[in-house]
Order: sequence, then structure tokens, then C-alpha cells
Amino acid sequence: MLTALLILFPFLAALLVFFTKGNNARNMAMLFSVVEFVISMAAFFQFKNNPDSALLSFNTAWVPSLGIRLSAAIDGLSLLMVLLTTFLVPLIILSSYKNNYNTPNYFYGLILMMQMALVGVFVANDGFLFYVFWELALIPIYFICLLWGGENRSAITFKFFVYTLLGSLFMLIGLIYLYNHTNVEGLKSWAIRDLYEAGRSLTASQQSAVFWLIFIAFAIKMPIFPLHTWQPDTYVTAPTQGTMLLSGIMLKMGTFGVIKWLLPIVPLGLAKWGSTAICLSAIGVVYASIIAIQQKDFKRLIAYSSIAHVGLIAAGILAANQQGIQGAMMQMLAHGVNVIGLFFIAEILLQQTGTRDIPSLGGIRNLNANFAILFLIIVLGSVALPLTNGFVGEFLLINGIYQYNAGFAAFAGLTVILGAVYMLRGYQNIMLGEVKPSVHFGKLASTEKAVLVIICITIIAFGVYPKPLNDIAEQGTKAILQMMK
Repeated sequence: MLTALLILFPFLAALLVFFTKGNNARNMAMLFSVVEFVISMAAFFQFKNNPDSALLSFNTAWVPSLGIRLSAAIDGLSLLMVLLTTFLVPLIILSSYKNNYNTPNYFYGLILMMQMALVGVFVANDGFLFYVFWELALIPIYFICLLWGGENRSAITFKFFVYTLLGSLFMLIGLIYLYNHTNVEGLKSWAIRDLYEAGRSLTASQQSAVFWLIFIAFAIKMPIFPLHTWQPDTYVTAPTQGTMLLSGIMLKMGTFGVIKWLLPIVPLGLAKWGSTAICLSAIGVVYASIIAIQQKDFKRLIAYSSIAHVGLIAAGILAANQQGIQGAMMQMLAHGVNVIGLFFIAEILLQQTGTRDIPSLGGIRNLNANFAILFLIIVLGSVALPLTNGFVGEFLLINGIYQYNAGFAAFAGLTVILGAVYMLRGYQNIMLGEVKPSVHFGKLASTEKAVLVIICITIIAFGVYPKPLNDIAEQGTKAILQMMK
């Protein structure tokens, strides 16, 4: 069963890495993460050939007296998120090869443990199991940020932990409320389809309460305005690989959760409060973009740009139409790839020049033209230039939001202009012009080149030919919309 293997393999690999010393831990983690990607590709081809294959699901009793089951399956939406996770984790590990960590076995073991929890979140079909994996994903990243983070990491990580734990508590209350309204042959159930039916059986006011209880947890994880205040400091303080996990994969837990665990459950609640949530998302797009324009630290600029991108994704999802949700899925994939490329660029700048302060940099193109080209491709993907991976999702998102409300589309669509302002201006100030006397920039390491080249190839390949992933996103979106009827 491929689904069970995708969860168990990184868990067992993490245990082995925990007991491995020195650089062997890093190499083993890299090997195991590549094997996990191969398993996910096997799941991809199995899904293409037979979406209903028994190899893509498992379902067995866990706590029968409470209706809790070990139930997980790969569908169109979860497959895309699993592919994103298993593709990015090897790149994240490879990006760390120049770094020296104290107790590297724990660092890389925690990355694999987090991968296990992330995959679990994306494939879980039982509400209680989903919540368990949701909480498990928080533990490894908490220790990664706390043990290997930068200045003031204890206070900043504690704020992040409290925010996400509080949001999880709201979600748990909402799920328990739904669970208590299930009735399967006189028994309670945590099965996702039973929670769907329980949610739709509620009154509009009850659905509204459940909508906000669950949505708050997802909104904190993404995050969207005004629940974003933990994010910039956490992204900047965390070690770069931790920031990559947070921004590239972990925030997708929130957007994915809205699609699979909110929209089909409370259609009346969405009809009543969806416009309010979209309004908050759109405000976050413009608010974060304006703050990003003012940033001097390139890593903090990327952190605020991530809030803007996620705000647009959230608005598209809440529009609850084919283009909005499908565009959100495509943009989640593009954002995951692009943002880890940008954060890796920030780390390279710091290692080579000793600073991420944009005004202190300049002229690096004259010192390393290849780096300038790779950096530019990632920037263009981030600003959604046609024929890059960011364009497909952003086009569909704005289209979907426009179908919902033209005013929201115009406001949220400002991200196209504002994003180009802060990203292109940042690139110009860092890479172009005359070389400043204090700036020194040498050759890239082979591992650094490998990461950047793979990311750039991905940006162009799925910008030019997005059909394989877009078809899966379309199929998954139609299934969700069908369940909302």
C-alpha cells in the first residue's frame, strides 16, 4: 500500500538518522528523501493509471469504540501536495550541505519526521487522524527553530507555537462538534464523508460557528491577515531550511485544509461568511505587499511576499468555483517551489557577502553572471511571468475571484503589480549597478548550483507545459465541488 508506505518510510528513516553520527546523518537523510520521492512518483503513475486502486488507500480500525480509524487515501488534491512535499524535502536537505550543524543527526531526523507528518496531513481521511498529524507537524519545526534559529529565537518560536496551538484547539472543538452530530448506524464516526454529512445537516448559524472554529486554525497556519503577526519574525529567525519547510510546505496545510476539510462541510457557513474571509485575504495581499516594498532585509521581504501570495490563494479557494480552487492548487505548487528558491538565494547572499541588507549590496551580476541568471528566473516565476510556473495558478485565481466578485478581483489583483515592484526592485538593487567595495561574491558550490538549477528547470518546465499537474488539479477540484452540492 503506497499511501501507508509514504507515511511509514520517512518515520522509520527519521529513527535511523537520529542514531547516525556526523555527516553520515545528512547523507542518509538525503538518500531516504530521494527514495520517498520515488515512492510518491510510483503513487503518481498508479493514480494516473487507476485512481481507485487499492494501493492508494488503507482503512483499518484504530479506536473502534470512538469511531476512530486509521484511514488515509491519495486523491487528486492530496497527490499534488504529496508530490510537492517529497520533491521539496530533498532540495531542502541538499541546500544545507554547506552548513555545519551541532548534532546534525537530530536536525535531519526532525526534517524527515516533519515530512512524515506533512504527508499524513495531506492523505488523512479520518478527522481525528488528520488532527493528530496536524499537531505532529508542529513538533519537529518547533525544535528546528528553537535549537538552530537565530537571535531571540526562544521568544519568537514560543509565539509561533502558541499561535498555532491555539488555532489547533479551535479546530479540535469544531471537529468534536461535527463528530457529535454524526450518526452511522447509531454510532459516532470521524470518517471524512460522515463529517461532511454531519456538517451539512447543521443549521446556518451552527455551520457559521463551525466555519470560524476551523477556518481560524487554517488562517493562522497560512497565515492571512490579521493572524499573520507570528510569520515574519519566525521566517527570518528560523534556520533557512526551517524557513523553507514552513513556507514551502507547512503553510500549504492551511490552504489544503480549507479545500478538503472546510468547504464541503459548511456550505451554508461559507455562503454567509465567505465574503468576509475573502475580504481579509485580499487586505492581506495589499497590506503585505506594501510592507514588503519597504523592507531592507531580503529574507524579511520574501516573508511578507509569502503572506501576499497566500492571501490570493485563500481568496481563490473561498470563491469556491472551479477556476478559483484549481488555480489555488496550481499556485500552491508554484509558490512552494519559488519560495524555497528565494529563501535559498537569501542564504547564499548572507554566506557570500555577510549581509542580506539590500542597500548594502549591488553589482553582484558582475561577479557571478550564472548566479544572476538563476536568481532572475526564480524572481520571474515569483512575479508570475507568462511561461513560468507562477502564471498558470495566478491567472486562474484572479479569474475565479472575478467570477465571485469583480471588486475583490481588482483589489487582490494588485498583487501582480505590487509583487513586480518589490521583487524586481530588490533584484535590481542586489544584482545590478556597480560593484560596491564591501561586496565580495565568489563561485557557487556544486550543491548550491544543483538546487538552483533544479528549481529553475521546474519553474520553466511547468510554466511551458502545466498540463500533467493541471489535469490532476482539475479532477480533484471537480470532486470537491461535487461534494459541496
